[in-house]
Amino acid sequence: MSLTPRVRRTYLYAVGRRKCATARVRIYKKGDPLFLVNEQDVTVFFSEESLQSLVFSPLEKASLKDQLRITVKVAGGGKRGQAESVRHGLSRALLKWDKELRPALKKAGFLRRDPRVKERKKYGLKRARRAPQWAKR
Repeated sequence: MSLTPRVRRTYLYAVGRRKCATARVRIYKKGDPLFLVNEQDVTVFFSEESLQSLVFSPLEKASLKDQLRITVKVAGGGKRGQAESVRHGLSRALLKWDKELRPALKKAGFLRRDPRVKERKKYGLKRARRAPQWAKR
């Protein structure tokens, strides 16, 4: 018999990534509907409409927009990469919430981790592929 107390999680957890941004998403099973990103309201953290639509798109596909208590901790990258990482993590967490959402989320492309990242600068070049200008004389 173990002496360690058994802890029941009251949330579903998933990680989303895009470029250098990482989002840790929690969907709570109980509580008032709420959406916090880095302890701020989602509309405050992502002030642009285009970024808000990115973040809310998995919830709109699942018809759960104002029904869940969600907290997200996101770090690294820029605002766009962070928004896309939140979308990825939220989609993965929603999949744990309800397996029936998989076809809709997969068709929309929300479950795929976008592998594109910035290419490193190479020695002897000005940027990743830009070579110095060549002059004949």
